[in-house]
Formats: sequence, structure tokens, C-alpha cells
Amino acid sequence: MRTRLFVLPAVFLAAAFLPPAAAAPPGMVKIAGGTFEYGTDSADITGLVAQYTLPEREIVSSEAPQYKVTVAPFYIDKTEVTVTEYVQFVIRDTTWLPKGDSGKLSNGDYLLQWRSGAVPAATDSLPVTYVTWFAARAFCKKLSKRLPTEVEWEYAARGGLTGDVFPWGDSQPDPSRVNYGESKIGHVVKVGSYAPNGYGLFDMAGNGWEWTADQWTDPRTMPTKGPVLAEPWSKDRSQLIRERVVIRGGSYDGGAVNLRVRYRDSHPVGNAMPFVGFRCARNG
Repeated sequence: MRTRLFVLPAVFLAAAFLPPAAAAPPGMVKIAGGTFEYGTDSADITGLVAQYTLPEREIVSSEAPQYKVTVAPFYIDKTEVTVTEYVQFVIRDTTWLPKGDSGKLSNGDYLLQWRSGAVPAATDSLPVTYVTWFAARAFCKKLSKRLPTEVEWEYAARGGLTGDVFPWGDSQPDPSRVNYGESKIGHVVKVGSYAPNGYGLFDMAGNGWEWTADQWTDPRTMPTKGPVLAEPWSKDRSQLIRERVVIRGGSYDGGAVNLRVRYRDSHPVGNAMPFVGFRCARNG
């Protein structure tokens, strides 16, 4: 496979790292905020287990209980962060270039596909993966953004619908709507390859799981206001990379149950994998 070196025109870099402005940066959508029923009613868990033929309740039980939550206005990226955008980031901040383990609290696979110092050809528009939670948070911070909270993510994924199951509504997924296990693709595809939800957001289901700002709690505690700006939970590196945060959205190898807007899972903060990416948010 041909590779492309980390070389981008200076104008690209300047455009990608504009200083904060009052209006939403390019590529973001403003979500007006509001009150919604966050999560799943405990009484509905048994039905979900039966509907999706799940081997155990624990797969969905962490969605309960359901809370009525008010979300303040915020901005969120239209798409997952792409390879091109992340290349621009590591050129600007070379401490995040792939250097073996990268020294960034990683499982050792941080930017695994970039180890030669080059980016595989024809990957520019793919979501960037093999990134840790720490790297995702650093990327967003560089743009005066942040990772979305779990509550913000779920609210945005619904696209303004009420009582919905998936970002497009109540209809079950199929390969024309989303990149998931039944699509038989087996890897992430170009962002925006499928129709957006009602807020104009792409890939809020499938393609790649997305990091959020929230540390994993199971069972859930009542969501707090604003983002969780978690700092390292331990100075012990071997322990820290196993701490878990919430991921949302499902991925290219997930099932229909994972694509639901209420579905939540956890992932170790230092576990860079090919099926986990991210998008950024910003206060509104």
C-alpha cells in the first residue's frame, strides 16, 4: 500500500486552528438544548433482552434508570474527527505523533497504522481511530473544544425526535442506513457516507464508537450539569490505562442493539483500538 508523508500546506493548518469565536466553528452544529428522558426505564429492560435476543441483562441494564434531564445549549461536530484533521493536530503538536507507545498512557497501539511516520493512502476522510481518550481530549482542547458529555451525546444523537430508538427513528437498522455488523464491511468508512439525523449529524450510530467525557458508572448515578473534566484517577500508569469511560454509538462490527441512542458501553481510557474514534463539542 502506498503511503503519504505528514506534509500539509500551511494554509490547511491555519484554517484548522482558528482562535475561538462567538459563532460555531466550521463543521459544527448548534444544539439548542432542552429537557428529555435520558436512558431507559428499568421496566423496559426485560423487553429489550427478549427483543434483541441478548445473552444477559447486563448488556443493556446500565441504560437504567431513566432520568428527566435538561441540557444546556452546546455545539457538536457534524462528523467524527477525520484522519486529515488529526494529521493537522499532530503536525501542530508533535508530542502526539506516534512514537511506539507514544508515552501517552496507551496500550501500545496508539496510531498503530501510522508507525512508519506516514499515513496510509486514501484514508483522509475516514474517522481517525487507534486514539486514546487522552489524545482525543487533547485534540479537542487544542481547538478550544472538549469531548461531549454522555448526556449531550445522547441528546444530539436523537436528532430532535421524541421516543426514538435510533438516530433516524424507530425503524430497525439495515446496511443502507448505517455501517454495522450486518453491513459486512468490517472497517470504518468515509464520514458522512450515510444520511444525517435531524440535527444534521452524521454517524451517530455505527462506523466507530465515540469517546465521551464521562467516567463509567454502572449502575448510573444521576447525571451532573456540564462536562466531566476528569483528570487522571491514579499516578500508577499500569492502573490508569485500565480506568474506563463511556463510549457511545456502536461501530462497524456491532449489532442493532448497540446502535440505539440509549445504548451505552465503556472502554479503557488508554485502549487505542480500530473501532473507537471521537467527535468534539463546545459550550453554546
